[in-house]
Amino acid sequence: MKTTGAPRPTATVPPQFGLINLLKAGAAQLIVLHHLAFYGPMADVARPLMPGTVDWLDAYGRVAVQVFLVIGGFLAAKSLSPHGLPGIAQPFATIWRRYLKLAPAFIVAMLLAIGASALARTWMDHDSISAPAGVAQLMAHVLLLHDVLGYEALSAGAWYVAIDFQLYASLTLLLWVSGWLAGGRRVPWLMPVLVLAATGVSLFHFNRDADWDVWAPYFFGSYGLGVLAWWASDPRRGTASTSALWLLMVVPTLLALELDFRIRIAVAAVVMCVLFLFGRTRLSACASRGWSLVNYLGKISYSIFLVHFPVCLVVNAAFTRFAPEEAHWQLAGVVAAWMTSVAAGAAFCRWVEAPLGRILAALVKPAVLPAYSTKAARVLR
Repeated sequence: MKTTGAPRPTATVPPQFGLINLLKAGAAQLIVLHHLAFYGPMADVARPLMPGTVDWLDAYGRVAVQVFLVIGGFLAAKSLSPHGLPGIAQPFATIWRRYLKLAPAFIVAMLLAIGASALARTWMDHDSISAPAGVAQLMAHVLLLHDVLGYEALSAGAWYVAIDFQLYASLTLLLWVSGWLAGGRRVPWLMPVLVLAATGVSLFHFNRDADWDVWAPYFFGSYGLGVLAWWASDPRRGTASTSALWLLMVVPTLLALELDFRIRIAVAAVVMCVLFLFGRTRLSACASRGWSLVNYLGKISYSIFLVHFPVCLVVNAAFTRFAPEEAHWQLAGVVAAWMTSVAAGAAFCRWVEAPLGRILAALVKPAVLPAYSTKAARVLR
């Protein structure tokens, strides 16, 4: 029976960081396409149709990971120390919560990668297929120590998850140390100085030595720029403080690039500038259909990152085994692998990542705010 009266209120959709979602969505797609171009074999056969595009994706698509590194630092600062004040309560519990956020879905994705390699091995023989995984290798992945311990990665993106965890843990420990140095006092300049120092050491030393690329110091330059971008864009921070922090971010970065130009650091610097200017802008998820799609692709970007390589591996193997070795057919396979990766990421987010997140959120205590974040507005003015 129909009823009359006031219409039911529509559910409000919380505003989202639209620009960040756009950057995450775009970077995730570039990484999928990079791995399709880099690992082949479909892209190798299709290359004559668009050699410039395939070569660019092969050589430069990987730089998109810098977007995730800078955004990771930006959002970590927002979560751990919104106003850049020293100290954090329960640092090891905070690190454990980060592990629980990253690792469960990652472990499921690695099991999918093992299965995908086994299936692909029956259809083709290619360097992109990992050898059958051993127990020790799988456990090293569970602990996010596979690269550190020298085990072959089970998936192309496995290294990033381990590095993200190291970087988050490093920032948490810096906050802990800064709280000890502050001795209970609110010292608004201490954490920015420590992060600036760590960022500078990374840019001028560790990031120039590839032997460090399995450890956080190699990547902290990009991550630290994201952290500093959040603090520098704090509207509660005075103009003088913002200007000084901005100069201390930009000048050392430019000097590091002058000393040793690295495209990855140049991209990180650009992303840092964009986030400083526009990173805090919030857009309604229902503002337009286009932004709704962007926000959704940003939401599932981690799932796409986790599952795209197993998907691409199976599609590569299927087209190698069953499709003609002709450029147009193999290009169709590349497009199919790309689209299937996005669809698989959406399914993985809905049926694996999100449910695991809800279960673990119910079991783990809520995150504790930084110890000295109270009354931050008054301190920073």
